[in-house]
Amino acid sequence: MLLPGPDTRVVELRVHGILGTSPENLTDSVEAVEVAGDGLGRFFRPADRLRRPSSGPVLRAGGRPVPRVVEGYLWSGMTSGSWGKAMWALLFPFALVNVAHWMLPPTRAGRVARQLGTVLRALVRLAGMLLTVLLITQLTVVSLDLLAAQWFPSVLPSWLLRLPGARIGLGLLPVLVVIFLLHRVSTVNWRVADQDAPTVRSRSMAMPNMPGATYRLDPDTPSLRALHTLAALLSVALFTAGGPLKPAAAELSGLWTAALAALLVVVATVLVLANPTSGAPTGFARVVHYGLRPIPRNVLFLASLGLLGVIAAGRTLPVGALPESGSTLLVIAAALAGCIALITVLVLPAALLNRSDWRTQPRLLRPWAGGCAAVAPLALAALLGGGLGAGLAIGVQQILRGAHLVVPGAYWTVTLLWGVTATGAAALLGLSVLGALLWRAIRGFDPAELSVLHPDRPLDAALARKAWWWANLRRGHSHQVVLLFIAALTLGAGGAAAATLRYVVLPTWLDGVSGLGIAALTALVASLLRVTRSSQGRADAGRRLGLLAELTAFWPRQAHPIVAPSYGLKVVPELAARAEQLLAEPGTRVVLVGHDHGGLLATAAAARLLARLPEADRGRVGLVTVGSALQWAYPRAFPAVVSHDSLARLCGALDGRWRSVCRHTDPVGGAVSTWNRQVFEGKVLGIGFRPDGGAGPLAPGTVSETGALVLGGDHFLPDPMPGPYTGRRWNPGLLGHRDYLVDPEWDRAVAIAAGVEQADQLYTPAEDTNWIKIVTGSGTLFKSQAPVADQSRDEEIPPQADAG
Repeated sequence: MLLPGPDTRVVELRVHGILGTSPENLTDSVEAVEVAGDGLGRFFRPADRLRRPSSGPVLRAGGRPVPRVVEGYLWSGMTSGSWGKAMWALLFPFALVNVAHWMLPPTRAGRVARQLGTVLRALVRLAGMLLTVLLITQLTVVSLDLLAAQWFPSVLPSWLLRLPGARIGLGLLPVLVVIFLLHRVSTVNWRVADQDAPTVRSRSMAMPNMPGATYRLDPDTPSLRALHTLAALLSVALFTAGGPLKPAAAELSGLWTAALAALLVVVATVLVLANPTSGAPTGFARVVHYGLRPIPRNVLFLASLGLLGVIAAGRTLPVGALPESGSTLLVIAAALAGCIALITVLVLPAALLNRSDWRTQPRLLRPWAGGCAAVAPLALAALLGGGLGAGLAIGVQQILRGAHLVVPGAYWTVTLLWGVTATGAAALLGLSVLGALLWRAIRGFDPAELSVLHPDRPLDAALARKAWWWANLRRGHSHQVVLLFIAALTLGAGGAAAATLRYVVLPTWLDGVSGLGIAALTALVASLLRVTRSSQGRADAGRRLGLLAELTAFWPRQAHPIVAPSYGLKVVPELAARAEQLLAEPGTRVVLVGHDHGGLLATAAAARLLARLPEADRGRVGLVTVGSALQWAYPRAFPAVVSHDSLARLCGALDGRWRSVCRHTDPVGGAVSTWNRQVFEGKVLGIGFRPDGGAGPLAPGTVSETGALVLGGDHFLPDPMPGPYTGRRWNPGLLGHRDYLVDPEWDRAVAIAAGVEQADQLYTPAEDTNWIKIVTGSGTLFKSQAPVADQSRDEEIPPQADAG
């Protein structure tokens, strides 16, 4: 540990989460001024009345004041503030495909696991391309079938109708514009400031086996973007020629065969680009990259447009519904469903091969659905894609009701499915609430830590107990409700598709359910459009686009290129570069502080920074995560990127300078470095990360002067606060996930992370605690002597993590 000298100062570098914020709230000041950045990633400091940067409040550490500079990094401009960024919310189904790719199991368990990982990543990319084809085809059905073939003959002037190719040209124009816009969206990237900084030049986001080590830009992205654009153009050409089953006319047979063959080649080429290491392409993939450079791919684009133009010129568009619409949609939907089904079959053995990585962990730390949760966002993306297309087509039909437009029969199956979904969602929500209330009534909820955090305050304890129970319920079971809902929706889709293919006559009472489905789809499309409208130019746009844009846009374009650019690829290196710049000043210590999703950004930046700094300077780096989901969400959903073991290694690299500030009443952020907490003889015991990079029993928790419970690296704040405190802003009542800054324990956590205040003992040998050490074949088992009813809370620790 580096001892603080007389010239020591602490720079607290803050980064906000997905809710967005203002510079003043980020720096907790009345006025803030920009001190660095490029307009998108902006660094702010508190300002005086003359708008000059000023320092923050001093830290009280070790009985003396330590100068502190507060600086905040604002990145919300990358996800909101203009119409173009607001429209990214409509790409939510595409973004879910990327999320599914990053949720796949790791490939570290040997050769078979790596091969399975390659196949799975190839299939996810194939599913992404089929989703692009499905959405573009649905748009073509609306534009070419409903409008050009059915509506235009009754509204266009006769002289325009007599022009050859007028209707088909007007019908194809909107589709081509959308394809162009999607291609443009996929080319947008954020430029990282300070390109000469060594932390920016490094392709890896962190040291090996550290959080975010696999988080990087994929060199396949430009080629994948070109293939998606080609697939979109060729799918429009194939539909115009008569669909995938047969040509519309005998004279179009040759062109139909060329369009079908070209589309199949493009779709198959996506499978070649699967590369789980994201390294330089080799073999045939290298040939594909070479053939999709700017000039060759522009030639391919022009050739696809030429093929579409020739087909459009030779096609005579009938007056009335096009017969190929329904069959085309069914073929694409069947291909997408088959791809997702194959992924479901293969992801199970891939997860089982990695089971050795997490079988020694407690259940609350293991990956969701045993590591198979990646199927859920894929299924949801496909269902949303079909639902949005059906909602658009039926919406156009309802708007032009007087024209008596005929939509494909498959869409009515979709409306029935979404009607059942809306009914099932309401029933599931009601049953979940009822089950939660019954569970609470039967089992009760009276955590022993409550008396430690709220001694002699029965009213605060009663208020906290309710919020504590609700937060535990949401953190522990919300993902199960979502997975069950998606599973029910998928089964309903399969049943509806089977009924359609077998021409089952449905009872008339289901018409009301279909009407409910139409209302649900209309509400879905309207809500997305409302999000884009209300987000444009709004300072609080992050609150509108939090889940739709910011969470999904964090993940780079690995499986689907037509999504918003990853802000993480800009935020993380810029945070690390700024910290390295500040550390160049002698006596400076930098503490990266991340709230909510910003905790993940700060953690990745800390790992990246440690990889670049010399050994002597690493002791001047600290990390504080506030209200973070780095235990209950990210490692469980993305075990290949932010694994539990990688977090333990980062804690060891920081040597106790990683502090987590949390509240039990926070439904979003919880404990990060400790688990299996128990109260025995008035002492709080638990297992957690230790400075040796492993995990094991911790020293009993202590209560700080501010009333916070400190166990290992976690600082559990009492909520409501026991204050008010002299010289600090006061916020009464339950705070949950907001306003962590008002608690004085924030300063103590920053001081410990900066190394200017001595932390409590992080762990103690097992024989000096209330834990029994039992050696087993797979590792060391630490079992508490406290009287615990639930024996499933015993912890098994790998041998290398045993502290002896």
